[in-house]
Amino acid sequence: MKNKARGLGTVYRPAYRDKATGVMKTAAVWWLCYHHRCKLYRESSGTTDRAEALRLLKRRHFEIAATGKVIGPAIEKTTLPEIMQMVVDDYLANGQKERVIRAPIAHLLAYFGPQSLVVDITSDRVTAYVAERLKAGASNATINRSLAALKRAMHLGMIAGKVAIRPEISLLKERNARKGFFEREEFETLLAELPECLKPVIATAYITGWRIASELLTRQKHHVDLNARWLRLDPNETKNAEGRMFPLTAELREILEAQLEHTRALEVANGQIIPGLFHHDGQPIRVFRRAWASACKRAGLAGRVPHDFRRTAVRNLERSGVPRSAAMKMTGHLTEAVYRRYAIVDEAMLREAGSRLSELHRADTGRKPRKVLPIVTG
Repeated sequence: MKNKARGLGTVYRPAYRDKATGVMKTAAVWWLCYHHRCKLYRESSGTTDRAEALRLLKRRHFEIAATGKVIGPAIEKTTLPEIMQMVVDDYLANGQKERVIRAPIAHLLAYFGPQSLVVDITSDRVTAYVAERLKAGASNATINRSLAALKRAMHLGMIAGKVAIRPEISLLKERNARKGFFEREEFETLLAELPECLKPVIATAYITGWRIASELLTRQKHHVDLNARWLRLDPNETKNAEGRMFPLTAELREILEAQLEHTRALEVANGQIIPGLFHHDGQPIRVFRRAWASACKRAGLAGRVPHDFRRTAVRNLERSGVPRSAAMKMTGHLTEAVYRRYAIVDEAMLREAGSRLSELHRADTGRKPRKVLPIVTG
């Protein structure tokens, strides 16, 4: 039995012969029949309701008009965990750590469900997800990490032919950028409260602005060149995969020379080779969160984070008048837009700018007025 919907194709219930009785019967489930680019497509609607089958047929033609291809039941069966696994694989293939994306994906799966179909994740449901996360107290930045993961998953799914239409996903505005930095006196107060093994690496972070966990605690002794006066990061060791060199200032050279001397003395005393530049009695420093929090509390600096040293170093480079292109190379900022987020203009810098402007005005006031000559015409 066939029922035609003009301009859309056909919905029908196929006839079949009962194997037991040999009697011709009509199936209860409606099927779709439609064409695209001279090719015939048939698929089960999965329903005994003709109106529902017609709605599915109309949706198929809408999908063809929107995407230029037939979606069909195979793509409709794609689940959210499937495309999220593509994101994880993409991270690993590009040398990134899975733990970075694990939490954003977990939030998405918890809300939409571990068996949710991609076709059911529409723009209005994404908006509802954002509203729910905001209600739960999540920050805009945290929500954006999940939204970015979802956008990436949809994109990879389309490339793989598992997703045909992706919802509109807009990121939230982030206004929670941290503005913390250390004044010299605060840094010295904190340094006095830290364990001895952490003092050299924290002092180095204050000067260089390099990331402590991934860029300083991973340094080996051979990365320090005292003769050429460089501290090095090899290519592919940094977040942007570019090598980096920081010149040994007098203070930084003194810190690293003392650390190398301490390491040599420890090697002789224990009869062992210590390859790492920073260590705790010869053992790599893995975690220092508890020691950091305790030192900050004793120093009256509770709430400070190690990443504040990155902002501090950038601000100090700006204060020193180091050209921005050179400063970006030293700190490892790939784009000026990101660097500017760290180049904090604080009250001290504003006062200094005001003093320079006052000097300029005083100099201009002391100059003799220029003689203005009349314009000769004719």
